[in-house]
Amino acid sequence: MATEQESDPSYSRRFILILVTIATFLNPFTGTAINLALPAIGAEFSADATTLAWVSSVYLLSSVIFLLPAGKLGDSRGKVTVFMAGIVVYTAGSIITIFTPTIGTLLAFRFLQGIGGAMIYANSVALITHLYPPGERGYAIGLNITAVYAALSLGPFLGGILTQFFGWRSIFIVTALLAVPVLFYAGKFPAFLNDRHREDFDVPGLVLSSALILCLFLGLAAATTPAGKALLAASFVLGAAFYRVERRHPSPLLPVPLLASNRVFASSNAAALINYSATYAVGFLLSLYLQYIRGYEPAAAGTLLLVQPVVQIFIAPVAGRLSDRIRPGLIAAGGLAVSAACLFGLGTLSETTPVTVIVALLAFLGLGVGLFSSPNTTAVMGSVDKRNYGSASAMVAMMRSLGMMMSMGMVLVVFAVIMGSTVVTPAIFPEFLVSVRLIFLAFAVLSVFGVFLSLRKNDSGYYDPHS
Repeated sequence: MATEQESDPSYSRRFILILVTIATFLNPFTGTAINLALPAIGAEFSADATTLAWVSSVYLLSSVIFLLPAGKLGDSRGKVTVFMAGIVVYTAGSIITIFTPTIGTLLAFRFLQGIGGAMIYANSVALITHLYPPGERGYAIGLNITAVYAALSLGPFLGGILTQFFGWRSIFIVTALLAVPVLFYAGKFPAFLNDRHREDFDVPGLVLSSALILCLFLGLAAATTPAGKALLAASFVLGAAFYRVERRHPSPLLPVPLLASNRVFASSNAAALINYSATYAVGFLLSLYLQYIRGYEPAAAGTLLLVQPVVQIFIAPVAGRLSDRIRPGLIAAGGLAVSAACLFGLGTLSETTPVTVIVALLAFLGLGVGLFSSPNTTAVMGSVDKRNYGSASAMVAMMRSLGMMMSMGMVLVVFAVIMGSTVVTPAIFPEFLVSVRLIFLAFAVLSVFGVFLSLRKNDSGYYDPHS
């Protein structure tokens, strides 16, 4: 089948990879660019630190809710169909965000963008996996992940410049323009990428998982209140009910059979959850630290934050190619170990930490994350058959978005406990700095646990780069 596809003159694998990669670029670019705009958004709408955290968090909440349904729809209704619908929704969400009049509508439009982002990312890795055979797949996935890191590089830099000189709304104008090439060349995707496996859609699973995720995140955001504790308790009950329903459904949203029987699939997804939980909020926290504590302008702060993703750009494709030849678990474990050491270092930040130290820590954090992502994703996708590519791709994206949500959830909890709902002013800078240090130390401990999980995955004996 791979030979027939490669000889088909009606499409170019490289061109399709470029289109998927452009779409993959959108979310991390917008997410990191908007981080640099948060102080400006806060000033315009008089929003406190907790509300500003929701500008990033509400997108993640929406993504996590819709990722598994979008992956299942990709398997049953066509991956290209769902992928392109996601581009349309994401672009529409970006355009209407330009005209948002209040912080409430901004949050609502970011939620809409999250739905589109879920449809894109639940199917992007599945499309690449279907397009590239084993032996080349790790490199292709590495290039796609490189686009994520390129977006993480350009996001803070351009976000700071756009916010400072054109206003924060200009970020969403750029996002909408980036989606145009993908929409224009939608017809270039070959038909075999849009294959369908008709199955009954898991409506009970969708309802239960949505309620579970909503209760969990809202509970984390208000964990210090009686209502928050009640929501967290409800999330545990809903989780048990969701798992029970998924075990019995013939076509579950959550691939319970894969998780139960495929150790590599389960461990790799758990490691991805830990990695993103421990690293996603780093950019958010440092953007606030640099602007509030160190007095940097948005453009200068964004330039400094370029260091981590620039390193990841160079490391990700190398790590992807290595994962075609070396056990992915070993590479992923090494990456998490490097990340843990850097997060411990960030946990010592003060008002006078030398900029050279911050740059060095960001560079090594980029090395750690770059070593982890491509091999871990290759391990997930290489552990399942073609029929489950959509579900596996959705699980990878689900763990990424759930990890990001958990990362921001931890930020919300610590901010709420230490600073409350007070607007960030010089009077509470000491409390803000204590919050940042505690969060980084918690992330470091989490990464250490991820190292052992990745090593356990490596011990499973999985490794066959040509199957």
